Amino acid sequence: MRINFKQEELIKKIMKSVRRKFPEVEFIKITESPEDPETLWINVTAPKDEDREMELIKFAGNKAIDILLDYGYYFLVMPNGQRDKEILLAA
Repeated sequence: MRINFKQEELIKKIMKSVRRKFPEVEFIKITESPEDPETLWINVTAPKDEDREMELIKFAGNKAIDILLDYGYYFLVMPNGQRDKEILLAA
């Protein structure tokens, strides 16, 4: 997977906005969508609170739509990781 300079810049911009509004969310990694290699997933930790996670999805989705319309790059912020760890520890 190759990320160009502009994509990297836009990912940093999304993450800066996300971290400002959701300081508990941490970046995990970038992956390609299994359905479409042109779509990049920005994997982040999920907030512990489900309502907050829904707010994050909506907020990040709006940012991603703006980038898609302005630059033609499709990103999707995927909250996971933290919640997965909690499920594993509870099992």
